[in-house]
Amino acid sequence: MGRKWNNIKEKKASKDANTSRVYAKFGIEIYVAAKKGEPDPESNQALKFVLERAKTYNVPKAIIDRAIEKAKGSGDESYEELRYEGFGPSGSMIIVDALTNNVNRTAPVVRSAFTKCGGNMGVSGSVSYMFNATAVIGVEGKTVDEVLELMMEADVDVRDIVEEDEAVIVYAEPSAFQAVQDAFKQAGISEFTVAELTMLPQTYVTLPEDAQAQFERLIDLLEDSEDVQQVYHNVEFED
Repeated sequence: MGRKWNNIKEKKASKDANTSRVYAKFGIEIYVAAKKGEPDPESNQALKFVLERAKTYNVPKAIIDRAIEKAKGSGDESYEELRYEGFGPSGSMIIVDALTNNVNRTAPVVRSAFTKCGGNMGVSGSVSYMFNATAVIGVEGKTVDEVLELMMEADVDVRDIVEEDEAVIVYAEPSAFQAVQDAFKQAGISEFTVAELTMLPQTYVTLPEDAQAQFERLIDLLEDSEDVQQVYHNVEFED
C-alpha cells in the first residue's frame, strides 16, 4: 500500500530543510484550524491534528504560538480550502490542496504550473477517484508484530502495518487517526515519525527519465506556491 511513504517524506523534508516555506505553510494551517473553533488543541480536534503533524516536521514552537495567538486576537483573514486535480507527464496524476485568502490568485498559479510542465488541469473527481484518503502514523522502536498487538488490544481497525526503513507505519481509515495515536500513547509512545492524513494512489507509475525531470519541476512549481499546502501524486521515484 504505502511502501514508498518514507521515501517521499524524506525527499520533501530534504528539499525543505534549508527553507522557511514549510514553516510558513504550517503557520497558516494552524491559524485556520485555531479560527475554526477554540484555539485550544484539547477542545479543537482539527487544531490538535495539525499540531501533531507540525511536530513531525520540527516546526518551531515560536511559529506555532504566533499562529495560535493571532487566531486568539484580531486576526480576521479568511482562508478557503480548495482542491485541484490534474494530469502530469506520462500518465501521472496529481492532487493539489490549497488554503488561500485569494482564489483569483491561486487558480492561475496552479494552472500555469501544469501548463509549463506538459500537464493539464482536470475537473473535480477526474483524478481523486484513483486515490484513497488514508491516515498514516509511524513510530520507531517497535516491530510490526508489537504494533499489531497494540492495535488489537485497543480494538483499532487498521488497513495495514508495514516496516519501512527503520520505522513501522500504520495505515488506517482517516476516521481512525486519533484512535491509532491514542493506542500508541497508552503504550507510552508519544513521538511519531509521521502523522498525516494523506491521499495514497491505488496504483503507482514509473516515469521515463525525461518525463521524471519534467514532473519534478511541476511538483516544485506547485509546492513553491504560498497557497499550496499539500501535493499528492502517483509517481514512484526510483531509489
